[in-house]
Amino acid sequence: MTVRWAVSVLFFVNGLIVGSWAPKLPVLLSRLSITEATLGLIVLGLGIGSLVMMPVFGAMVARRGSRQAVTLGAWLAAPSLIWISIAPDLWSVAAAVFLFGGVIGGMDVAMNANAVAVERARDRAIMSSCHGFWSLGAFAGAGAGGAVIQAGGDILHAVFVTAVALAALAWALPRLLTDAPAPDAPKAPLRLPRTGLPYLLGLMALTSMVPEGAILDWAAVYLEREMGASLAVAGWGFAACAGTMATMRFLGDALRLRFGAVRTLRISAAIAMAGLALAGLGTVPAAAIAGFALAGIGIANMVPIALSAAGNVPGLAAGVGLSVVTIMGYSGILLAPGSIGWLAEKLSLGTIYLGLAVLLLVPLALSRLAATADFETR
Repeated sequence: MTVRWAVSVLFFVNGLIVGSWAPKLPVLLSRLSITEATLGLIVLGLGIGSLVMMPVFGAMVARRGSRQAVTLGAWLAAPSLIWISIAPDLWSVAAAVFLFGGVIGGMDVAMNANAVAVERARDRAIMSSCHGFWSLGAFAGAGAGGAVIQAGGDILHAVFVTAVALAALAWALPRLLTDAPAPDAPKAPLRLPRTGLPYLLGLMALTSMVPEGAILDWAAVYLEREMGASLAVAGWGFAACAGTMATMRFLGDALRLRFGAVRTLRISAAIAMAGLALAGLGTVPAAAIAGFALAGIGIANMVPIALSAAGNVPGLAAGVGLSVVTIMGYSGILLAPGSIGWLAEKLSLGTIYLGLAVLLLVPLALSRLAATADFETR
């Protein structure tokens, strides 16, 4: 049971750091005197950093086990917001954000692999609830971040988040499940799958995570710039989404077992589409925040279902499908928001959120492929 709580703490810490990044974006706009398009390029650097490091950590997981990989990623990720806060100019901020994306992405791949290892060791699904702890951390980081920045400044906020993360990691990391291959075990081949199912599941995860990334990186800017909300209120855009996501993810494993992965995914996609439409059409901050909260209910279990389905594809080596879906999925949450910054120069963010509701037709159409997530019933 201890290993289950230890990996859950890692998800919470990762979510706390990522959620604390969200209220820093309006601060960067003001501190660097840049446009939304330039900020979008900085956010794009975060995504590129993650996609560069995810395969590196994936290879480390395959060869040395997830515990060693996640330990390295977590210790590097904990102080990463400090780098961004003390960087003095545009180029140093861009470099710090690139490194931030790399260590956060590497930690993400490794902790998901450790959660899969715990699932197999306990013969019980925990993926949705692990992502629930991530959302709980993101809710805490985004919800309190704006207020802490207003009260004590950007650097104090980063130091506070780092202290909390380091304390949590000091407890969790020594208690993780050890899953390193035996010294005489054959090394896993580091090659891409030759069947199309993992890539289609990856596309499902990617299009499910684009809206989450758009809310993470742009909800605060949308509420502050287009609706006139204060910085403290603007931070609640992503916080509302993260809060409902956390609640639904803690229920997700039981819901999937009762209704099946395919039906759960279809209902989730429909709810997320309604929430994004409400956020895009809202005329006051309260309506947009309510829309983000509704979107969180729908988005919550779409990616955990895709990850679980990928980890249980028949005839595919353990972890291979998971690596493909993780990298493809997180490219959505990391790269797409940078493109949104460019689009925001030409379209309103409200219009963009309406377009993202339409994008969710893709996972809705691919939902039948999630049937392999129902491994507990086989």
